[in-house]
Amino acid sequence: MTSTANAPASGGGSASQPDHLGHVIFITAAAAMGGFLFGYDSSVINGAVEAIRDRFDVGSAALAQVIAAALIGCALGAATAGRIADRIGRIRCMQIASVLFTASAIGSALPFALWDLATWRVIGGFGIGMASVIGPAYIAEVSPPAYRGRLASFQQAAIVIGIAVSQLVNWGILNLADGEQRGEIGGLEAWQWMLGVMVVPAVLYGVLSFAIPESPRFLVSVGRTDKAKEVLREVEGTGIDADARVREIDHAMRSEHKSTFKDLLGGRFGFLPIVWIGIGLSVFQQLVGINVIFYYSSSLWQSVGIDPSSSFLYSFETSVVNIIGTVIAMVFVDRLGRKPLALIGSVGMALSLGTAAWAFSFKSGTGDDISLPHAQGIVALVAANFFVLFFALSWGVVVWVLLGEMFPGRIRAAALGVAAAAQWIANWVITVTFPSLSDWNLSGAYMIYTFFAVLSIPFILKWVPETKGKALEEMG
Repeated sequence: MTSTANAPASGGGSASQPDHLGHVIFITAAAAMGGFLFGYDSSVINGAVEAIRDRFDVGSAALAQVIAAALIGCALGAATAGRIADRIGRIRCMQIASVLFTASAIGSALPFALWDLATWRVIGGFGIGMASVIGPAYIAEVSPPAYRGRLASFQQAAIVIGIAVSQLVNWGILNLADGEQRGEIGGLEAWQWMLGVMVVPAVLYGVLSFAIPESPRFLVSVGRTDKAKEVLREVEGTGIDADARVREIDHAMRSEHKSTFKDLLGGRFGFLPIVWIGIGLSVFQQLVGINVIFYYSSSLWQSVGIDPSSSFLYSFETSVVNIIGTVIAMVFVDRLGRKPLALIGSVGMALSLGTAAWAFSFKSGTGDDISLPHAQGIVALVAANFFVLFFALSWGVVVWVLLGEMFPGRIRAAALGVAAAAQWIANWVITVTFPSLSDWNLSGAYMIYTFFAVLSIPFILKWVPETKGKALEEMG
């Protein structure tokens, strides 16, 4: 599934303004609800980690497999979403994702065994994977050209807001349960409510999908040109030449080269060099350990002696920092350029992670009696927040911008697929290894993440291209 985001608007689209910009923003925000669920589902498990460990009496390795199970579904959902959307439409795809999210929320809240919980997380992950592909593509296809960049940023903003809201909801539920993750509320344990509350945004996502139009590109592809013209006038303004825009979309679709895996081969080491750079960007984005913060932060703070209620509040505060960093990136990515912002982030992450590793080296005690000295505890908390800030203002946004821009048009779709797959795999590796690494040596785990942050600096300087100000057609 490829968007028409970069097709020239010869039909007057680039000059026209939507008659009701607020309506276009509503359509975009509704589609971005998939991103909100992406962030919410990815982070909500954070609040249930210790309770799941206790409820099912599992070790760190088995627990990590359950936490990471969603990533299996993510990979499958992302791999199939494009074909499903091209067959039945973007809106139907969103509705399927909504059903999967809803079922996953209910099933995850009422598991009868550990494998049952893992199964529901895979199902929810499939919805995440679908939403991560459909949302940005749909938004690009319905956005007026003059507003496309700003509207496209809604997806990333929705993801970080979803992360923050899940932390806030978890904190509120924990307080209702008197600070106990396994405390009972209405016959269910607190952690079950945390996972089950996702039913609300999941159903809202499905309801909103009935209130927004189908993508003009899909409508043209199935011969519904009159409806496509109606939608184009709705989102781009009645002043556009709708007939010309439909012809333009139809021509772009007919002339597209459907890139395949074979197109990516031919370099010295199998893939073309630019494909390896894309893989490197995706892998480094995960190997610095960012998802440790969002999957395990509450557990992490509890492991160094902070009480559960406070640990949840710290996790929410970290999510707010994530939002602030994302806004900074959205403001500066076109002003400073991609490489400078990535370099600033890498240096900041390396320093923050190294500082956190130093602070965690003072951890003392065993079992449930673990603590950090007060000074080192403050340092660890501040360093963790600076790490999230530097990641969010750089690699969190820049990687996706670069992956969308740096590949030549003839291989863009296939190369993006390979890079995204590499990202899910790296995410899975970090997710399943952290609990065991933490049990072995928490400071050592953070030293490993520091190493990858440092290694990303020469990678950026030597291999990553600067795409600021270049047309997509210039990428060779």
